[in-house]
Amino acid sequence: MRGLCSRATMTQVKIKRYLLRTIIMPRSTLVLLTATLVVSVLSLFAGAGDVTPVALLAGDAAHVGLLLDSRLPRLLAVLCTGAGMSIAGLIMQQLCANKFVSPTTGATIQSAQLGILLALLFMPASTIWDRALFAFAAAMAGTWLFVAFVLRMQAKDVMLVPLIGIMFGNVVMGVTGFLAHRFDMTQAMASWTVGHFSMVMQGRYELVWLAVPLIALAFVFARHFNIVGMGRDFSRGLGLSYERILFMGLSIAAMITAAVVTVVGSISYIGLIIPNLVSLFKGDDLRGTLADTALAGALFVLLCDLAARTVVAPFELPIELIVGIVGSAVFIALILHRLRCGRRALTLANVKSLFTSTSASTRGAR
Repeated sequence: MRGLCSRATMTQVKIKRYLLRTIIMPRSTLVLLTATLVVSVLSLFAGAGDVTPVALLAGDAAHVGLLLDSRLPRLLAVLCTGAGMSIAGLIMQQLCANKFVSPTTGATIQSAQLGILLALLFMPASTIWDRALFAFAAAMAGTWLFVAFVLRMQAKDVMLVPLIGIMFGNVVMGVTGFLAHRFDMTQAMASWTVGHFSMVMQGRYELVWLAVPLIALAFVFARHFNIVGMGRDFSRGLGLSYERILFMGLSIAAMITAAVVTVVGSISYIGLIIPNLVSLFKGDDLRGTLADTALAGALFVLLCDLAARTVVAPFELPIELIVGIVGSAVFIALILHRLRCGRRALTLANVKSLFTSTSASTRGAR
């Protein structure tokens, strides 16, 4: 009788944990969602053209047209870009078991740009969907070459792997630059080398919606990505096809990156810093970090886009410039944190101990 009671209690505890994890929204997710919604509303009324809530409520045709044709498509493109690139980086980091692997440091963005150039060379009258197909094929090939080389490495140092990816990406960019210069396509490629949302309008951004079902697919296979990240032998021991799940994860990351680069252009650091910042607070379990990573990425790109539109208003800076400045500073801070604290999570107690040890060492030096 006592055994049956204990089993029933354990079952109730498991049900409660499942409900708390899946149905009830965690506090961090709620905070990020609220902040994203607030900044999204502010983003609709920021820009060179005047769009006011009073005019929209009055039904002003010019204001409504500007909102529907420019502001709303731009907002949706920003949200899909931030969430998609963050999830792409998170998947690549999990599959490669390295926190500094991302579409930026894994040659995925550079390969997508090479694919767009090949589409312009072989199909001058190509549509945006044609360029996206070329970008996806090139991004998939470049990512697979990088991952295949990483998997063959004997010593996978945490800093050596992204350095190899950066060098490989520079080689791909060199090939892209040579072909663009050789065939007089340098000016045509300028739109895809620097990311910006200024050209996003109704009818020219819908490709980036592809990130939404791909993010949903990442949620479905989050448990599989966790297992594959533990290694080939561990995955096969649990009955999973290591190569199939690896191919699926890299395909999701490559397709998201290709869609974003085709519509917006190159935006670096999003898939690198956002998953790392979220994992510092919530750990490495994909099931618990996917939602927060997507929302944090969308919020980060929204804030950078607002800064790009307001710093030199009524003119606009490329968002790649703002993201590059902020992302490089955060990336350096992440490297310093990893060198000092390892993979330890960032908590309030750790921050207090860090400042305590710093002040103690300063007093000792005096």
